[in-house]
Amino acid sequence: MSSLVRHVTFDCSDAYALARFWAGALDGSLADDDHPGDPEALVTAPGTALLFITVADAKTVKNRVHLDLQPQDRTRDEEVERLLSLGATVAGDHRNPDGTGWVTMADPEGNEFCVERSAAERKA
Repeated sequence: MSSLVRHVTFDCSDAYALARFWAGALDGSLADDDHPGDPEALVTAPGTALLFITVADAKTVKNRVHLDLQPQDRTRDEEVERLLSLGATVAGDHRNPDGTGWVTMADPEGNEFCVERSAAERKA
């Protein structure tokens, strides 16, 4: 039997606060025992689990690994607006006039992720 990914882990300055952002972004939930000030927090969402660990070091360079999000029940542009309202920022806009492309965003601690077109938009 091969290994499988149990969760993707993020080093961060405030595990609970960043986990709350990602729980909102992914329509996930925090573990019942996660509380403000905890040194780690776990988000479970359909198809994934994200673990956040508080570390002393601040983020200083571009991520070597990032998440690509694909909206399931809204368009890419609607998802970008929703994520902005949760506290994300746009780091790079790679949308094309023909509707293709993606948006690179950053979570509240500056970790980059991308928002792609929904499956429905890819079929259109």
